[in-house]
This record gives sequence, structure tokens and C-alpha cells, in this order.
Amino acid sequence: MKKKLIRIIIAFILFVFSLVIKFDNEWINNGVFIVSYIIVGFEIIRKALRNIIRGKVFDENFLMTVATIGAFGIGEFPEAVAVMLFYQVGELFQSYAVDKSRKSIASLMDIRPDYANIYRNGIVEKVNPDEVKIGDTIIVKPGEKIPLDGVIFEGQTTLDTKALTGESMPREAIEGDEVLSGCININGVIKIEVKKEFGESTVSKILDLVENASSKKSKSENFITKFAKYYTPVVVIIAVILAILPPLLISGQNFSDWIYKALSFLVVSCPCALVISIPLGFFGGIGGASKMGILIKGSNYLEALSNVETVVFDKTGTLTKGTFEVQKVNAIGISQDELLKIAAYSEHYLNHPISKSIKKAYGKDIDEKQIIKTQELSGLGISARIGEKDVLVGNEKLMNEHQISYTKCNDIGTILYVAIERKYVGYIIIADTIKEDSKNAINGLMKNNVKQTVMLTGDRKQVGEAVSKELGLDKVYTELLPDGKVEKVEELLKEKSEKGKLAFVGDGINDAPVLALADIGIAMGGLGADSAIEAADIVIMTDEPSKIVKAIKLSKKTMRIVKENIVFAIFIKVVVLILAAFGVSTMWESVFADVGVSIIAIINALRILRVKNIK
Repeated sequence: MKKKLIRIIIAFILFVFSLVIKFDNEWINNGVFIVSYIIVGFEIIRKALRNIIRGKVFDENFLMTVATIGAFGIGEFPEAVAVMLFYQVGELFQSYAVDKSRKSIASLMDIRPDYANIYRNGIVEKVNPDEVKIGDTIIVKPGEKIPLDGVIFEGQTTLDTKALTGESMPREAIEGDEVLSGCININGVIKIEVKKEFGESTVSKILDLVENASSKKSKSENFITKFAKYYTPVVVIIAVILAILPPLLISGQNFSDWIYKALSFLVVSCPCALVISIPLGFFGGIGGASKMGILIKGSNYLEALSNVETVVFDKTGTLTKGTFEVQKVNAIGISQDELLKIAAYSEHYLNHPISKSIKKAYGKDIDEKQIIKTQELSGLGISARIGEKDVLVGNEKLMNEHQISYTKCNDIGTILYVAIERKYVGYIIIADTIKEDSKNAINGLMKNNVKQTVMLTGDRKQVGEAVSKELGLDKVYTELLPDGKVEKVEELLKEKSEKGKLAFVGDGINDAPVLALADIGIAMGGLGADSAIEAADIVIMTDEPSKIVKAIKLSKKTMRIVKENIVFAIFIKVVVLILAAFGVSTMWESVFADVGVSIIAIINALRILRVKNIK
């Protein structure tokens, strides 16, 4: 873009210089015009020739080339340069509005393990993950990433699976459990028997998905290119007819006069107003979206939004807050405050998300003197001595292991059962919370003719279906890894209509492949992973799902204004072309009319920036 801008500025300076300063020798002036033209128009001429070789003759590059060379042919040197300058300025606006390259996935590389601790002959060696073979034993220490897929055969731990599933709740892993590369080992030392080589491991597949999914995405074709496919051949055919038939059919007419009119007709036919007004309309739409906290990376995505049929959501961090909170406290024989206090004291020294949510719900200072001892029981919960009482806080397995009679809770979420002095005193439910804005988003999408809303999540079936039911989604798919999400989106892409678009909304590293694959990838930018924002076409900077509805409304308003500009510009163009064909208007009058259309189109496009009425 910088190079194009520099070329336009240099060509414009030479153009003005040649207009203002008149040399005695006209060829010097014309020479400066030609130099200016080559600087600003060489790229267009090169594209026209390249497309002709490839069989794509009638496009806007061909029209611009023929029309401006025709202007030189009839001695209108300033007109030739002016037309090409207009065109390149419009192209510059369009370049600014289209999406930037998203091939960089450097932030995603953070999940790629740098090494593996391989266990051979009683010795631990640090090697490249590529060197580890199926059947080898690797050791993963607390804080390290699991480098390859495998099965735990010694030890137990808690795993942070956020990079893969997007779920912020850590998962317990014990002997016999399958573990996936990319997860982070939180607390225990584990030995893993490798089941897949690094090239086939989960983390490697994720990286490959992001790098290759973009090639599967259908791109919204540039309107002016589609328009030129029909407009250009029609104009060229009319110009040829204008140059040849009148001298042959009308007595007293000569070829030189009609060739001049035909060339004038070609010059007038340059779609300058369209070339400027269309990208400016999209540019205004993108600017209006940014005012609402919506970053749209290209005009093609703004156009595609107006045709969205299916919206697919990730769950955690997108429709839900991604932070776990105490949802319910059920106390038996003691008060709810006392139950929360006992649990908070027991969890005081832990930084587990469950512990943090309980301490937050308790919300009072903790007297550490009352905490005599605490012991974390991996995969079970906490055993503690609080004051003079023995306390157990954990899951069903903990209650069963200590043979404590309890009432099973079937509610959705993580259930912590509490026992004091081996007597069951109640339970606490901890779960992710749905964003207050999510319901409005789903309702708004339905009102804006979105045919289907779908949720994909790595969470358990029970949790996913509960969220889906509460929000009124059409479909939900649960317990999915990134490759599973990609498969589901590919299926949904096949189901939509030819003109319809599919948008995917996500926020995590694990969503990056699907964001790249969908027709429109929308990332939650406030708390979203850098890789998701990088892979997305649209970023919601405020993490409000309802902004997607506003973006769709803005897209439809933008397309309406762009179409108004197109109809207006084409109407004026047709009138001027008819006048030019009969020799009524000169080229400079035609240029003035074209510029006037452009100014009106620009003023109309500025209406898009008024986004206060979009609710």
C-alpha cells in the first residue's frame, strides 16, 4: 500500500506540473504526461496483459487500459492520466478496506512443546518431540506441556486442557487415562506411554489445521470485477460498432470522425465513480463498525455478513463468561454461611479455579490460625483439619472412599460434597455462567433472518445441552476437540445454500482452525486468545455476543447504500455514454459528471458512519 501511495503521489505531482507549466515544445508536456501515466498505470496494464494471456480478457484492467490508451490516441493526454489516477485512488481505498494477511500464527506456537523428557534405561533425556517413537516412555513434570499423545501408566495429576478444548476447568487424570499433547500438567509427575508420533499428535494437527484451513474458505468476489465481466465487453462492442458501422451505413461520414467518437466513448466508459464509490461505501461500513467496537478486517467480510444463514458458537468465553462461580449452596444441619466458610477454609491454600470460586463466594477474611492442616487428595478433593473438626470437601469418590452417606446431586456443574467429622452436611455447585448478553444475541439473530444457531463445545454433553436449552439454540455438539469442531463446521458448510454464509464465533486457541475455515470467523477480542483474533475476519472488542447482531444490521445497511451508489452511478454513466456516442458531450464534461457522481456517492456513503440508530 505504501508503494502504491508513493506512485500515486509522484504521478499526481507530475500530472499537475504538466498541467500548470506549459512548455513551448508540446512534446515535453506530453512526455511528462506519459511518464506520469506509466508510473500510475503500469501495474494496471501489466494485469490486463497477464489476464489476456490467461483468457480473462474482459475485466476492469482491460477497460482501463484500452480507454486510457484510446485517450492518448485522440490526443487527450491529461484525460488519460486523470482517468488512471482516479482509478488507482479507488483501488487504494479498496486495498485499505480488504483483509490483511493472517498467515502468521506465531502466538499459536506457544502450545507447541519445545522438548520431551524421554525415559531410557533409568535415565531421563531431554529430546526434540520429533525424536520420540510410539511405545517410548516420557515423563511430564508440573508446569510442563504434554508433548505427545499417550496413556498415563504411573502417577496422577490435574491437567489444564484450555489450549485444546477451551474449557477453563482443569481435569483430573489418573493411571490408564488417555492424555493429549498441548495440555499443561498442573501438579503431579506422570509417566506416559506414547501412542502417537509427534506428526500425528493432537497439537501438531491443530497447527496444521490453522495453516491449511484458509485455503478451503470461499471468498466473496469483488463486485467491480463481477460487474466488469459484463460491462466491459458490452462497452468495447458498442465502441467497435460506433467506429465501423456509421461510416459504412451513413453516406458522407468518414472513419476518422467516428473512430474519434468511439475512443471518446471508451474514455467516458471508465467506471471511475463506481470504482471510488463502492470501496468508500465499504470503508464507511468498516469505520461505522469500529465505532461500535467491531473490527472488520475486510470489505468482503462486511458484504458476506449480510448473507449469514448459520451462526455457530463456541461455548466457554463466547456464550458463557468462562469463569467459574458458586451457583448453589445446599446446607444440611448447618447454615449456608457455615458450609461456605468450612469449604473456603479447606481450599484456602490452593490456587485451583474451584478453590478461587469458593473463596470468592465466601468473601470474608480467613483466619489461617484455624487451619491446622490440609491435604490435597488428587482426583478426590481436600482433607483438612479446621479448628477441632476434620473436614472432607470433594467429589463422590471421596465420599464413597470414606463410606460417608450422602445425597447425590444431579444438577449441572462441578459438585463439591462436604462432610464434617464424617457426617455429610451438604454440597456446593460450581459452574460457568451464561453471559447476560447471550440470550439477546440469539433472539436478535433469529429476528434478522439467521436460519440456524449452533453451539460446538469441548465440554460434557450434560453441560452443553443445558446451556443450549437455556439460550434456545437450534443444535448443540459436545465433547469436541479442535479437529471435531472442524469436521462439524465442514458438515454445516455443505448444508447451507449456495449464496448463504456460515459465521463461527469463538475466543480460544482451539477455535483458531474453525475461525479460519468458516466463511466468516468472528473472535471475542476482549479476552480472546491472540491466535483466535489473528485467525478471525471480524473481532468483537467488547466480548458482547449481541454485537454480532449489530454487525449484521450494519452490513445490510452498508449493502443497501452501496447498491444505491451503484444504481445511481450506472444511471448517470449510461446517460453520459449516450450523449458521448452522439458527440453531444466532451470528455472533460463527462469527467466532471463522473466526479460529481463520485462526490454524491461519497456523501451517501458517509451515512453509514451514523451507527447510533443501529440497536
